[in-house]
Amino acid sequence: MTVRFDAVTVDWLGHATVRLEGQTGAVVYTDPGPERVLEGLEPRDGDLILVSHGHHYDPDAIRRVARDDALVVVHESVDASESDGVDERPETLPFDVERVRADESFVLGPLDLFTTPAYNDPAGPHTDADGTVPHPEGRGCGFGVTIDGITAFWPGGTDALPLHESLEIDLLLPPIGGAVTMDRHEAASLAGEIDPDLVLPVHYDADGTLAADAEAFVVDVATRGVPVVLDE
Repeated sequence: MTVRFDAVTVDWLGHATVRLEGQTGAVVYTDPGPERVLEGLEPRDGDLILVSHGHHYDPDAIRRVARDDALVVVHESVDASESDGVDERPETLPFDVERVRADESFVLGPLDLFTTPAYNDPAGPHTDADGTVPHPEGRGCGFGVTIDGITAFWPGGTDALPLHESLEIDLLLPPIGGAVTMDRHEAASLAGEIDPDLVLPVHYDADGTLAADAEAFVVDVATRGVPVVLDE
């Protein structure tokens, strides 16, 4: 299902892969892959490809969605060794590749882009018994991108963080699967704090560890007075 939101169309393809297209034709993909998400798809229409952290770095998926002249933006920590079976560094991809840190902002032609820190708080709810976290601080980022006047925000692999609450965005794309990121309760609370014009949840039901009651999430967000939609 394609969600139309003002001048932007949004397609959640699965996991953390979202396709955004503006009326002027610019196409952005967040974290394309893994293979099951893009099975049977090879659009090669992406102008801007955003890779938030190493778990979502998939060179084959990037090739499937990116135009020949695409710009691929990856967090500075992304290393091929973090992805099973991947030995191709981002800089060897046949595209323009830019590394970014968290908390940066850029103008990329008709698109505005910003990054935010993305991590699991060691004192938070997604910490293993030995004190380790799936997403350590400094190993990933979230992305905000403005297309035709609409600012969409994908937080990346992260807990809901206090820094998110001050963001001024139109479209929130929160992960709600829990386990390694914020869960639906935390994401709903964050939506209430940010108060965007629309919330579209992603990063759930990808496997047994990311199950989420999306309909309950919708009710939770709606009761906070925030518009919300599912793309399933």
